[in-house]
Amino acid sequence: MTNAYARAVPAQRFHGQIAGVGSTSGVRIVVGSWLRTPLGSFGDAMVETADGHRVLVAPTPEVATCIGATYAFDEVRLEPITVRASRDRWQVSSPSLSLDLTVGGRRPLGRLLRAVPARVASSPRWATVVDPVARVVLRGVRTRGTALEGRQEFYGATDLHAVTALDGCFDGAVLGGLAPVDPPCRFGFSSTPRRPSVTSVVTTVVTGDEAGTLQAETDPNRAT
Repeated sequence: MTNAYARAVPAQRFHGQIAGVGSTSGVRIVVGSWLRTPLGSFGDAMVETADGHRVLVAPTPEVATCIGATYAFDEVRLEPITVRASRDRWQVSSPSLSLDLTVGGRRPLGRLLRAVPARVASSPRWATVVDPVARVVLRGVRTRGTALEGRQEFYGATDLHAVTALDGCFDGAVLGGLAPVDPPCRFGFSSTPRRPSVTSVVTTVVTGDEAGTLQAETDPNRAT
């Protein structure tokens, strides 16, 4: 079902925010709060345990199929998940995961991102241009790459805030305190920043013939 989905859906854009955090227990978590997507608004969580077990927590089969067509997991859990994201706090609740994040001020990189016009910052071409810089400045972070089934994925970040505190548990075990996202998460070709943060982002996912066309158009070495 995942392979068929990846082949059948040519292009999608997801507008929202991503919170990436590590914990002193070794569990790393990436939470998505998606406001505008082809599937409507939803929240999800990707969890990698200290021993490397990767779990997707998704609210519906459709969301699980969509995310599973792009990212790799050892386990997928379909369960009700609520993500309440405000300016200074994120609260995540599901049968598996309970998470309370305190969000701090805008990072210096966030101020730079805000200076770029939104239409430019969210475009695949811009993600291609800044990818070499992101690799150097933010270890483990990529802004473009190839996901499952040859899908091309572009991350257009538009803002970045610090996460300053964490409280919660996963599968009944206390997560401990806030820690860097280290080692980087292994859900896809890119991790979240090592420093716990909330990133405002527009994610573009392209597959099929459109992927090859867009890849050629955004190739920085392409002759003009």
